[in-house]
Amino acid sequence: MTAISPSFIDHLTAVHQQSRHVVPHSMSCAFLDGVLQLLFPSLSERSFSSRSEVEAYAMLLRADLEKILYRIEERLPGKPYEIADAYFEAVPDLQQQLNDDAAAIEAGDPAAVNVDEVIRTYPGFFAVAVYRLAHQFCRMGVPLLPRVLATYAHTKTGIDIHPRANIGARFCIDHGTGVVIGETAEIGDNVKVYQGVTLGALSVEKSMANVKRHPTIEDNVIIYAGATILGGKTVVGHSSIIGGNVWLTESVPPFARVYHHPQIRVSYYEDRANVLNFSI
Repeated sequence: MTAISPSFIDHLTAVHQQSRHVVPHSMSCAFLDGVLQLLFPSLSERSFSSRSEVEAYAMLLRADLEKILYRIEERLPGKPYEIADAYFEAVPDLQQQLNDDAAAIEAGDPAAVNVDEVIRTYPGFFAVAVYRLAHQFCRMGVPLLPRVLATYAHTKTGIDIHPRANIGARFCIDHGTGVVIGETAEIGDNVKVYQGVTLGALSVEKSMANVKRHPTIEDNVIIYAGATILGGKTVVGHSSIIGGNVWLTESVPPFARVYHHPQIRVSYYEDRANVLNFSI
């Protein structure tokens, strides 16, 4: 006997019956982890000793993807098996993109010992990897699943990249916590961002859903920690540097250096015996 009223049980039953065609969260996240383990041995929790084992695992992942897609078949642009086949045809190119990302992170970080360490331990690489795998689903017209994967990465890393953003080659996120990249952001090649960077919108009105709301970052740009760049018409020209904590809502030309002078006050204590009992 349940303490919940029978009428509410009836309501919940109806809701669940109407929501049968949903993306299964746990299966989707397990699929994502499986693909990353297939592509990168340093992430793998299993050892493959032969070609047949690798092929069998790849086919298992492909079958898992088809099962996930079958749950939302009515919303797909094609048959689940067709989309699953097309996705895995794109996987070699995705792996190359991710190898380039990892190499760029390693080359630009003096603390990185090697590329395997980047792949294994860097949250920025994990977030970018999930973005690229999720973005491929967006390109294929698969609904909802890309957002489920992006949310998984956000939960694990604190980095929020919308899967419909467009990001170029050799993208680096250093440290990463608090980075936000909006849906219509466009990022060129060889761009590096630090923790707390926001590429956001000036307005969140629902009427702008189909309008470019987020900035464009051209090639070879560095954006330092805490910078906020807003607006769909805002363009950061190539080879620019955006300093930490900058608030930017207008375009800047190529080779720009954008920063501000913080007002910092430094004072000294004459009575050093009471240095711990300070007052501002």
